Amino acid sequence: MMPQLLTVRVKRPDRRPIRIWVPVLPVVLVLSPVVVLAVLAGAVACHVYHIDVVRALGTGWRIVCALPGTRFDVEHNRTAVLLAVR
Repeated sequence: MMPQLLTVRVKRPDRRPIRIWVPVLPVVLVLSPVVVLAVLAGAVACHVYHIDVVRALGTGWRIVCALPGTRFDVEHNRTAVLLAVR
């Protein structure tokens, strides 16, 4: 299943945290021309490096479908960025 929602939370020192919810499907639809160009560029790169294009695209799709439930936490000094994929 494709991810449906990204939740981004930025903890800043001495300020209120920022929380942003990003729905994935509308973003993908708006950026679909860029996604098509990226897939074509990936197909050309696969052809140059003698990699099966269908297998590479299938593997990429499986990675995207495995993202729900993933959390990325990055901390630098006193600022933290938390990204959750649902």
